[in-house]
Amino acid sequence: MNQADSSSTWYRLDNAALIFPAIQKENYSSIYRFSAVMTQPVDPAALQRAVDRTMPRFPSFGVRIRRGTFWYYLEPNPAPGPFVRADIANPCQPVRFKEDNGWLIRFFYYEQRISIEVFHALSDGAGALVLFRTLLAAYLGELGFEIPLEKGVLDLNGLPMPEELEDAYQKYATSGTTRGMGDARAYPATGTPEPFYTLNTTIGFVPVDQVKAAAGRYDASITEYLSAVLLESLTGMQAAEKPKRLLPVALAVPINLRGWFPSQTLRNFILNVRPSVDPALGEFSFEELVSQVHHYMRLTINRQRLRAQLTRNVKFQQNRLIQIAPLVLKDLVMAIVYRFVGSLPYSAVFTNPGVFAVPEAMEPHIQRMEVILGQAYESRTNCAAISYGNTLAISFAGTIVETELEKRFFRHLVRDGIPVRIESNR
Repeated sequence: MNQADSSSTWYRLDNAALIFPAIQKENYSSIYRFSAVMTQPVDPAALQRAVDRTMPRFPSFGVRIRRGTFWYYLEPNPAPGPFVRADIANPCQPVRFKEDNGWLIRFFYYEQRISIEVFHALSDGAGALVLFRTLLAAYLGELGFEIPLEKGVLDLNGLPMPEELEDAYQKYATSGTTRGMGDARAYPATGTPEPFYTLNTTIGFVPVDQVKAAAGRYDASITEYLSAVLLESLTGMQAAEKPKRLLPVALAVPINLRGWFPSQTLRNFILNVRPSVDPALGEFSFEELVSQVHHYMRLTINRQRLRAQLTRNVKFQQNRLIQIAPLVLKDLVMAIVYRFVGSLPYSAVFTNPGVFAVPEAMEPHIQRMEVILGQAYESRTNCAAISYGNTLAISFAGTIVETELEKRFFRHLVRDGIPVRIESNR
């Protein structure tokens, strides 16, 4: 198999990445964070050495963003860095393209925690976790532990494969039909904005086996069960506000397309699906909510529908008028489109990358994993989950004062017999 020499390569943004620089604002960037809580305090010097060794193996992360006449693009970043930093109280700060030497990826440490923050134009969570897993293996190697190249740990002495750098959306946009664009406006679940820049985070730690057992009682997967708990929480919030008209309550749930279309890309390759409930139809029991989410997911998430949806997105990018429009006009159009298609139809985002698997030799060195979604486009709270061993970390992050969503969500888990331990930066 050919290996890619990317030392002088520039990259077109993949189809999903196009929107993120367009909606960039002084106080908003699409950022997410993964953290590994280790069993021993972090050695910052060893972590910096691991970052220095790891980054060249992942050229699509070692880039800066540039404005072209018609499109943004990524090019290799020759500046010093990225540098490991002591962690901060408010994670996922906005990226400013001309600051921090242009880096779009960050590395932090605090006591036993190692964290990585990524601008979404570079990669989705699945791609970033490959880098993070490999970085953690390199860090442990710096401490004298031998970690085998398995379970997604890449060889730092190898070159990236071309497949790792491909725009998989373009590759699989071959459907003869497309799915329609736009859904009904959903309950916004907004609140009182915090001062710039305050990201409130609350993480609940729960046993995986007990969540799985609770989901099993409803014949649902963990993602379906937690999505239903979130929908119930949001529905209860809207009802408590006693609005004149009840709006649909809907989630944006990212789906990793690598499970449906063979791809090794480390760039973005996800699509959102929209499990929802319409309270205007009447009250729904929790059992009915789980059933609705379960059957929606099984009906919607299949190769044919996903291909039609990604084909629609690629055809929009390939529209002749869009192609020839100057970038300043594209930014305006895409920001408007995103507001009506990517923000208003959803009450919250819920993402679950699933199990973080590592080689057996790494397991004794990691206590747990955490994931945080950065600031939402609107002033509201989003939810994310990741599991390691028997610990599932469920995080809520937002820039609003109110904590009603988190309270309703975790209280439901406790009512279902699931113990919850809470940590927060509030």
